[in-house]
Amino acid sequence: MFDNPRTRFLDFFHFASPGAGRPRRGLPSGRLAPARRISAWILLIGLPACTLGGCTPRSAGTVEDTVTSGRILIVCATEAMTLIARGRDAFVEHYPEAAIEVRAAPSRDGIRSLFAAECDLAVITRELEPSERGAAVRGGLELEGYRFARDAVVMVVHPGNRMENMALEELRRVYDGRTLRWSELGGADLAIEPVIQQPEADVTEFFVQHVMNGQPIRARARYESSDSTVVAAVASRPGAIGYVSLAWADRGAKALRLASLAGLPYHKPDAESVYRGDYPLTRFLNLYARPDSPRLANGFITFMTSIEGQRIVRESGLIPTTVPVRFVRRSGMQSTH
Repeated sequence: MFDNPRTRFLDFFHFASPGAGRPRRGLPSGRLAPARRISAWILLIGLPACTLGGCTPRSAGTVEDTVTSGRILIVCATEAMTLIARGRDAFVEHYPEAAIEVRAAPSRDGIRSLFAAECDLAVITRELEPSERGAAVRGGLELEGYRFARDAVVMVVHPGNRMENMALEELRRVYDGRTLRWSELGGADLAIEPVIQQPEADVTEFFVQHVMNGQPIRARARYESSDSTVVAAVASRPGAIGYVSLAWADRGAKALRLASLAGLPYHKPDAESVYRGDYPLTRFLNLYARPDSPRLANGFITFMTSIEGQRIVRESGLIPTTVPVRFVRRSGMQSTH
């Protein structure tokens, strides 16, 4: 299915025929689960829009809870809001008797709301933490999780910065204040200006856990409120470095290649390295629901993991998880500064 791994680039995605879904063991009768069976190779472009209940319009006024009608509330990680809003709009366009409200909140608040039955779906940018799993066990709660997109935390610098590669340990020294100038890393003789997002942001929590090993950021840093403002700040400051999600990797700043350890290969945050998990700061976006959530919640999960939902994931700058991806050619990785 794959060509020579030394010469690949992201050519196009092949997707599986979606089907209509079917009840899954452990779920109430009639509840749909995301279709995962691969039955045919087909091209993404030109697929039929309807993937759940067929394309026949429903009668006006029906508001019963089905996989295509009713009301649900989704609490969504701020970084996934654009993607989920696009998915919601596409779903409602196909199934106008579905009313889906989306509210932004950090992942920890989304899971908390789901535990408390204050929402029907939670969209988070990470896996459940041990404390959250423990709380669910103690409370006798059951959650069902579905990975629907791959993302990455990307380090970006000014386009004129001659640095290409960094190891996570080098990043750690920058953000804990031990490395102050780019010349210490083989770059120009400029002061390093770290840029960070708000401490409560999911992307910052991920950065602290996976780059800082859970230790606080101690370097003097410039605070920005979002991926877009981080890119703007880095693109305008020659010594700056910041972190953003994958969708913002090529919007005016320069993305660095990263290695887990010095001496190991450096990986560019491109679609293939993120898809394969080679890029060190890869993460998953997850949909979580309770077994007793409305049937419409399960319908939305099915949609987001279907062909059309995965196309929305791709068009939003992230990487699909529930469909096969084919890579044809890729340029070689650079392994030195």
